[in-house]
Amino acid sequence: MMSAEGIGELLRRLREAASRSREDQARLMADAQGGRYFDPENLKRWESEKRLPVRHWHQSIAEAYGLSLDQVQRAVAESRRRRREAEKGGETVKRRRFFGTAAVIGMTSLPDMAQARDEIDRALDGTGTDLSHLDTAFQRHHGGYKGRTPAAVLEEMHTDLAVLGDVLSRSHPAQASTALTHTAAGLTGLVAIVQHDRGDQADASRWFATAEKAARKCGDRRMTAWVLARHAMVPLNYGAPQDAARLARQARAEAGKSATAAAALAAAVTARALAAAGDRDGATAALIDLRRITDRLDDAHRADTWTGYPLQKHHVHLSQAYTLLGDTRAAYAAQAAALALTRSASVMTRALLAIDTATCLQLDGEPAEAARTATTAWQQLPPEHRCGLVRSRIEALHRTLPHGPRGQLEEALHG
Repeated sequence: MMSAEGIGELLRRLREAASRSREDQARLMADAQGGRYFDPENLKRWESEKRLPVRHWHQSIAEAYGLSLDQVQRAVAESRRRRREAEKGGETVKRRRFFGTAAVIGMTSLPDMAQARDEIDRALDGTGTDLSHLDTAFQRHHGGYKGRTPAAVLEEMHTDLAVLGDVLSRSHPAQASTALTHTAAGLTGLVAIVQHDRGDQADASRWFATAEKAARKCGDRRMTAWVLARHAMVPLNYGAPQDAARLARQARAEAGKSATAAAALAAAVTARALAAAGDRDGATAALIDLRRITDRLDDAHRADTWTGYPLQKHHVHLSQAYTLLGDTRAAYAAQAAALALTRSASVMTRALLAIDTATCLQLDGEPAEAARTATTAWQQLPPEHRCGLVRSRIEALHRTLPHGPRGQLEEALHG
């Protein structure tokens, strides 16, 4: 147990913190985590006895309130012990006695990603409750990179993943369960997308499997179709087109006949996968299906998010499909259309389109120009983007180039 002297010091610090406004407390926690966003709603969860901070957050709590790490850990342990006593009918001790209104739910020292996925995956087999923080979590994160690196996006998502794992571990009524598993499907699917882009194929597949489990559990076929279509892009972009085609076909079947973003994505990935697998007729049929869907999409399904199917994303998919089919004229047109709609912050998209252009140049018998185009695209990329999907694509082009141009590109890749 914590000593009387230790508790006295902790209480003194926290009474001092409690005199601050909630905004000041939230600012303190944001400062402790290097200026990253801190949700003031976390303060309420402490005050209302809903949560205890997991060990990943203890260091930031200590830094924010001038405490030692040992003090925070002992206080949490004592709070947990007393809460258990209260649940057994003993004295009710409110967490405010130990942490006041002190905002000591920092959610800042970020948990290990694999651990977070395992906790969510296990919890999907059980029950959970308390959706107050997670109601808008998926919406906050599904807007894409917006110029950020994949690592930065994952870092920002850690907090909500920790909350999700905690909430899923508790029991909840059926209606809340459906909403929670829907959120779980969305958030874990987004993590999978980022891991795919970073080149961590195995971990991306694990996150997609968890997302599919959640989507099927909540009964949302559109979400299931979106997850499967996104999952298909892992084998598609990393050398297993037959596996990609199988997943893409499953996604298209789940999407059904309605004109939705999920249906469009499933059709686009099906076309790309079949083209990569050498099935020209199948890919052509999928492209016809894609056009039928995109002609009927409403504005909501054309949203520029990771779950929407905007016109820019459509042309990016067409660029890759036509490049894989060897239809360079159609591919060049799709690349020009995509670039015209691509925001300057989308560095990864621009690089992928440039690699498609370089691949088309190689197909058209201009290997030297292909190497120059790919080299320029690679050199213009920030170092943190020279990995994963982009590197996989440019290395695939590198293998097709003749000796001289190949050396030029190889020097850039390893320089």
